[in-house]
Amino acid sequence: MKWLKGIGLFLVANFLIYLTLSFTANLLVNVVLPAFGIDVRGIYSQQLLVWSLVIGFGGAFISLAFSKQMARAMLDCEQITQPRSHAEQVIYGSVQEIAQRLHITMPEVWVYASPDPNAFATGPSKNNAMVAVSTGLLQNLKEDEVKAVLAHEMGHVFNGDMFTTTVLAGLMNTFVHYISNFVSQLIAQPSQDREEGSAGNPFLAMIVYIVLQVVLTLLASIVIGWHSRHREYAADAFSAKVYGKDSMIAALRGIDRWVNRTQFEYSGQDALATMKISGNSSGFMHLFASHPPIEDRIAALERL
Repeated sequence: MKWLKGIGLFLVANFLIYLTLSFTANLLVNVVLPAFGIDVRGIYSQQLLVWSLVIGFGGAFISLAFSKQMARAMLDCEQITQPRSHAEQVIYGSVQEIAQRLHITMPEVWVYASPDPNAFATGPSKNNAMVAVSTGLLQNLKEDEVKAVLAHEMGHVFNGDMFTTTVLAGLMNTFVHYISNFVSQLIAQPSQDREEGSAGNPFLAMIVYIVLQVVLTLLASIVIGWHSRHREYAADAFSAKVYGKDSMIAALRGIDRWVNRTQFEYSGQDALATMKISGNSSGFMHLFASHPPIEDRIAALERL
């Protein structure tokens, strides 16, 4: 299946990124910097910091650079360049109109096959982006509601949300990598405070490293989730400014009706997708949600 191929490409790409950045970091620390009289090879924490920055930000920005290609590889989608139906004209025309009003390069417009009413925007910059809508969005929402959702996605593009999220993810990745490696390395290496001849504990260091990776990644996910929910409110407000808040409120209510109607009909991955659209995670899981609850988004729009 196409989504399986996309996941495979994503894993292979990230593995190749890891190998490339590993080689680059070692070349930088051991060859390039010493050639300019900067020698950090004997100072582990500085070398680790350089390595963590390269891995944290390098991986995030390379993923951003290829975000459009990855999205297309994981979806059964078709690009709209010449609208062939009224629905395609609504999608294409709305994106084109908003891009012209914002004086930015028009994003690529795609439609992908999926029963859930959804849409997303991705790309390395506001002048190099793509906007995609699901067939379920076209089937379940009215024309003015579809336009409101497209304006929401264009809000993400214009606000540079893809870039700011990448910077935040890179920063979080850097902290996770640096702290987990630094602490585990301290445990693995012999300490001057220990008795002479005593050694570190590599096995304990490995356990500590794994635990710190898991715990710190979860904490980083909470920060990224908070940022993601914040940007959703901003994109909703942008949509309200373009087409009026009533259209966006109606779109959210339409999505909520679909979620309530189908939440008992889907299982496995589809159930997770449903929860993701609605944003109605409860309890502790709300901290990791990428979208706020729909009722909260509607309340924020009504206050505008």
